[in-house]
Amino acid sequence: MNMRVYILAAAAFIIGTVELIIGGILNLISDDLHVSIGAAGQLISIFSLFFAVSAPILLTITAKVERKTLYLWTMFVFFIGNALAAVSIGYMMLLITRILTAASGSLLIVLSITIASNVVKPEYKGRAIGTIFMGISGSLVLGVPLGIVIGNEFGWRAPFILISILTIVAMSSVYALLEPIQPKPVVPLQKQIQALRHSKIISAQLITFFMLTGHLTLYAYLTPFLQEVLGMNSTMITAVYFIFGIAAVTGGGAGGWLSDKWGTHRSILTIISLFSVSMIMLPIATKLPTYAFLVIVVMWSALSWAISPAQQNYLIQTAPETSEIQLSLNTSAIHFGIALGSFIGGVVIEKSSVFYNAWVGVLFVLVSLACAVFSLTRPLPESASSNKLFTK
Repeated sequence: MNMRVYILAAAAFIIGTVELIIGGILNLISDDLHVSIGAAGQLISIFSLFFAVSAPILLTITAKVERKTLYLWTMFVFFIGNALAAVSIGYMMLLITRILTAASGSLLIVLSITIASNVVKPEYKGRAIGTIFMGISGSLVLGVPLGIVIGNEFGWRAPFILISILTIVAMSSVYALLEPIQPKPVVPLQKQIQALRHSKIISAQLITFFMLTGHLTLYAYLTPFLQEVLGMNSTMITAVYFIFGIAAVTGGGAGGWLSDKWGTHRSILTIISLFSVSMIMLPIATKLPTYAFLVIVVMWSALSWAISPAQQNYLIQTAPETSEIQLSLNTSAIHFGIALGSFIGGVVIEKSSVFYNAWVGVLFVLVSLACAVFSLTRPLPESASSNKLFTK
């Protein structure tokens, strides 16, 4: 694998930590800023919403900028956002810093995916994209649990200080090791819109949106779920996050391998089907011995990240001429799903109980499966009909 892919994956690790760490320290933020758990959870929603909106807009605005330079300046903005988060004096200031880091983080992730998929041979695209998502999911193994430990020991601001330091390290690595990368020719806006009007592509984007909506309905509130339903203390919760993260990294890598070996069609259908089963089983497994519950958690975690390489490789194959904008829009779909899922999860908690979050979420996952079946059975757009890399 090209060394530049691993550099990009390391940056993705830091970005993933920023987005997801809030879920592990909701109680600390809630207590310190005197807001409800639901309000603290909306820090995930607002991050994801602006992440989703910013990705395609910023990609279009910066379409002609040399990629290494753009990467470094964007990482600097990302650093400023996290440094300000660490010194936030209230909920509103923290909310604003989340918007700043979301916008910059969205561009960094899209650049990481597009660059990674273009610096490797065609037959390794799935694995290159999978490596980027292993970086994001790797933040679950180390970043989020470490953030919980540091947050519990030194306060919720400490993880943001750590992230700021890691961002500086990542900037130095990118400056030293990443070669200048010229942007692709700008695709006319009219051509981009024409690609989006195709039913196969629209439904493909909805696969991601509905699956992430279902997933985050529970995952955004995993800490209160473990506390209230299973009575776990902070040490046990941290252990569950570590297990979840290890499974996520494995799932991201396996998803890239499956995408290359099985083809995108079979991989997508299999992963979503098994993911829906795992979410149905989660509340049931809370009544079983702890080891049985953890088995379901491992399955749920691995499958949640396994879908990304197959899905994004599918978009590249389906719309090769507009692949960059398709990947940015898919990033938007991911984060719109995260925003909606965390919002719905908060509503379920307020109106009922966190115990039911998984069962509400699985309804959206089933809609995702329906979108997958629809998309995969539509004919290819004209621009991709002669693409020899397309595999079923």
